[in-house]
Amino acid sequence: MRVYIGIGSNLGDRQANILAALQRLRAKAHVTAVSSFYESEPAGGAEGPAFLNVAAALETELDEAAFRQYAAGVEAAVGRTGVRKLAARAIDVDVLWFAGRAHAQLASRAYNLVPLAEIAPELRDPATQRTVGELAAAYAADGIRKRTRSLHFKTDRQEEAPDVRLALGRVGVSGVRRIIRLDVGGRDQVYNAEFSMVADLAPGKAGVHMSRFSEILEEAALDVLAAQTHETRVERIAESIAKEIVRSQRAVRADVRLRAQFALERWTPVSGKRGDETYTLLGIAHADESSARVAVGVEAEGMTACPCAQLMVREHSMHELMEAGFSESDARRALDALPVATHNQRGKGSVLIGLPEGAGTAVRAEDLVEIVENAMSSETYDLLKRPDEFFIVNKAHHNPKFVEDVVRDILASALDMYADLDDAAFLAATQINYESIHKHDAFAEACGTFGEFRRELRTGEYVTQKTDLASWLGTRPSEVVV
Repeated sequence: MRVYIGIGSNLGDRQANILAALQRLRAKAHVTAVSSFYESEPAGGAEGPAFLNVAAALETELDEAAFRQYAAGVEAAVGRTGVRKLAARAIDVDVLWFAGRAHAQLASRAYNLVPLAEIAPELRDPATQRTVGELAAAYAADGIRKRTRSLHFKTDRQEEAPDVRLALGRVGVSGVRRIIRLDVGGRDQVYNAEFSMVADLAPGKAGVHMSRFSEILEEAALDVLAAQTHETRVERIAESIAKEIVRSQRAVRADVRLRAQFALERWTPVSGKRGDETYTLLGIAHADESSARVAVGVEAEGMTACPCAQLMVREHSMHELMEAGFSESDARRALDALPVATHNQRGKGSVLIGLPEGAGTAVRAEDLVEIVENAMSSETYDLLKRPDEFFIVNKAHHNPKFVEDVVRDILASALDMYADLDDAAFLAATQINYESIHKHDAFAEACGTFGEFRRELRTGEYVTQKTDLASWLGTRPSEVVV
């Protein structure tokens, strides 16, 4: 349907507000024409400084009620709050003409008529039977001032040749934050997500359209999710965005990564206090013109107890007990019965699983959290009563682990839990310990395909060059032969 709208602003960066509204409207409508900017004093008792207005022609599949609702959402997203009717505002989107029907008060709104006459002078107002061009001519000297637009939609500097013709591998935006709401496992959950979106840049192209990245993200959040017939997953959002970047930016390849904070319901181990523990969900997608690959993972915190220091304390305690008169067997029995002191530290672990195209396996965030937490000496909680503190400390000291142990346990658990994935699937694990007695942190990681890890476990053979994430995704050619 053909729609004509007027967009106005008289607070803040008026031009930027209008352009932001146009970009957001493009998520559900095709912008076919935009007028120049026109400045005018507030009319009809409106308050505040001078307004900047444009008119735009759109094509949309929405009906009038749905479009008006979407336009109201655009106003809120750009910065309009619940202002009084005639108060100054950062943005105002008016429907002037929808599928042949004109706004009842259009003929009296010079600030709408003059911009509209620039792009659609032939439109005829049903109330007066005069064209928009004729109506606007009556306001030619009525204080409606045309301004030169400093940003033009037809200008496409990004498509021009750069001064230095060199290709760039990753160009885009990072740190884009969005709240996304997903139906995960039959439950409506809210994720606080941060996106990075990049594309390759050919040597003959000056740049990518940065604003288009945010627009693609809006489309994925609003349209792609609504179109999904299966359970929506975060890694699939990343995949949809990556594919759209390749299409819209005419890129050879695109890479999208997101981190989303989410909560899981947990109960403390002894007191049974309920709480929500926060974790980080990871989604990665890489797409080219013919295919896409996705990976999903989590980050979770826990604690580890140091095995090395514990063995030294045990050896020292053995000597102390024997010097105090205990027999060697009694001293050993006592040390076996009691947890031995050691230093411990908070740790953060992660697991990432890459799914080949067509893989039917569902990777659930809850299962990945369990893999990571169980690999450490003990899980941790935000809320702990004294019996819970004892339980966790006792558990950790009975289960000491190096960072290397944690990573190996994450890998082993993932290989067991997802035994149905074929050898082409990807697996990565990391662990960082925030050391308590050292002035540095301890770190370990490993990555490779399921086939490479299975081969190493099965044969004991050292696979010296395993596949890394970039090679598996296809961002660079893999040199690994499995």
